Amino acid sequence: MKIGLYSITMTFFAREDCVYTNCYWYVRSWSEENVWKLCEYAQEHHQDQLEHFLAVFISNSAKTIPIWHQKAGNGPDQPVVWDYHVICIHCPEVSDPQVYDLDSLLPFPCPLVQYLQSAIQSDASLKVQYHRKFRVVPAELFLKTFASDRSHMRTADGTWMKPPPPYHCIATTESTMNLDDFICMDPSVGVGQVMDLATFTKQFT
Repeated sequence: MKIGLYSITMTFFAREDCVYTNCYWYVRSWSEENVWKLCEYAQEHHQDQLEHFLAVFISNSAKTIPIWHQKAGNGPDQPVVWDYHVICIHCPEVSDPQVYDLDSLLPFPCPLVQYLQSAIQSDASLKVQYHRKFRVVPAELFLKTFASDRSHMRTADGTWMKPPPPYHCIATTESTMNLDDFICMDPSVGVGQVMDLATFTKQFT
């Protein structure tokens, strides 16, 4: 059922059900681990829907991507310029895609059309260095391949910039740290599919 621009769909996660580390530092947060844990929850509790969940890394070669309506910002009209950000999208077969972004001030979940309009907005008025690209990774593949030793959140002397999540680092049998491959927007690197904003919008809306 649709009301105006947006559709009503089933909510698979409430904010209070999600593992969320909300500390952020400068242009960095724990969004990749928050989304990994959300995908893990989907695998454990909504296995029949897992194929419809995607992890989406947003970044660019300059590591400067503005996103609006973020908790870390100075209000919804002031963007946060992250080096990268990660969201989860649920793309059901019978209703419109929904975005799960635990760092957003927008509804949870948020219709993808609304999220693109409000949080991503357009590249047209932005300098090229701020244009966003999107690495889209199926949730199951993300759970199998992503690894982080959290070294990107340590200072030169090894201390934490902000307290880390309480659970162990995410690792695979092949890797303990491949975050840079996911942040990289070179299509020849890593897993998933890399798109510009126009392609991403066309494919998912």
